[in-house]
Amino acid sequence: MTRVAAIDCGTNSVRLLIADLPTGPSGGAALGEPVDVERRMEIVRLGQGVDRTGKLAPEALERTFAAMRGYAKLIVEHGGGAAGARPADVMPVRVVATSATRDASNREDFAAGVREIFGVDPEVVTGAEEARLSFTGATRGLAALGPEAPFLVVDIGGGSTEFVVGADAVDGALSVDIGCVRLTERHIRQDPPEESAVRAMIGDIEAAMDRVEEAVPVREARSLVGLAGSVTTVAGIALGLPEYDPAAIHHSRIPAERVHEVSARLLASTHEERAAIPVMHPGRVDVIGAGALILDRIVRRYGFAEVVVSEHDILDGIAWSLV
Repeated sequence: MTRVAAIDCGTNSVRLLIADLPTGPSGGAALGEPVDVERRMEIVRLGQGVDRTGKLAPEALERTFAAMRGYAKLIVEHGGGAAGARPADVMPVRVVATSATRDASNREDFAAGVREIFGVDPEVVTGAEEARLSFTGATRGLAALGPEAPFLVVDIGGGSTEFVVGADAVDGALSVDIGCVRLTERHIRQDPPEESAVRAMIGDIEAAMDRVEEAVPVREARSLVGLAGSVTTVAGIALGLPEYDPAAIHHSRIPAERVHEVSARLLASTHEERAAIPVMHPGRVDVIGAGALILDRIVRRYGFAEVVVSEHDILDGIAWSLV
């Protein structure tokens, strides 16, 4: 086993995975189950205002760096390093940044902070690489559990959504600028949102899916696999869980009808009503309606009977890339 640390810094959250991965004699990935050592997530809203200003806000950068400093301490502890050691000196570390930093004119400020904290440069990956990593993390071993390939993997983030089709490898992928934070900031002015705002969000989502269909063979997919916090939250609500339970959510299969019901409920509810939902993370209360709507429109457009929900996503793909 090889211990690695993966950090995914998205528009809404920053996440850490420290895992022991099965490796062969040459150090490459081998058959076997990975073992999670730490899996953490903090809502930092790095993409606050990026769609409007084109820059990462100073307060958003500081929230992100504060979370990362805590992650750095965990990496050093689990790597057996002395206090003050750099994470990159104790185990392989990869920091991947996605939509918000791709769009920001001051992304070098972000990069400098990451270098100081972890001892490695962040990789501001392309949408295509983001899609490939998400696909790897979500589908490794999935076919053996029943869902039929090819898969359409949708990773609904804060600033973008990745659409990836493939079976054993990626056949087509596209990242489009629809995400729960971006759509919320662009269209929602009331709580609950007025009908005109919902229609405007639907227009953005449908236009993005028009572009997806030109580039990705989505109609060939037999199973829809949904990733990231908006999807897992919708699943937790649909399952009626009394609290957020990753084990119950992972590989759950949510019927299309329940996706439609939960999306409609979230878009019609107030901040207080959404906050009272047992599985709701406080950092998702304001943006979950837009995230659920993206999932809802994908299910409707492509006629899937259900969505297979995965707790494994780009973060797991980043970890596997290290071996």
